[in-house]
Amino acid sequence: MQQVNTDKLMFDLRAVVTDAEELLKATAAQTGERVEKVRARAEESVRAARARMKEVGDSAQAQAREAAREVEQQVRENPWAAVGIAAGVGLMLGILLGRR
Repeated sequence: MQQVNTDKLMFDLRAVVTDAEELLKATAAQTGERVEKVRARAEESVRAARARMKEVGDSAQAQAREAAREVEQQVRENPWAAVGIAAGVGLMLGILLGRR
């Protein structure tokens, strides 16, 4: 459930960044000191958001790789337990799918 919420948040953040970039492009012709200040702040916010999204994505990839390594190590150390668990999961899925 946590991963679903994180994925949705990242999707929403990407949409906001994309919309902000489009807004900045659409208002490029606007002039004035106040407009320039707001545009500069908005551009910096978009850059920061993009950098943060990259960091979060990189962190998630690193965590996924570490989890995969851990699972692989456990399977190598306990192959029969892994076979038993896989058989149990397969049996449960078969029962659930067989009911429908």
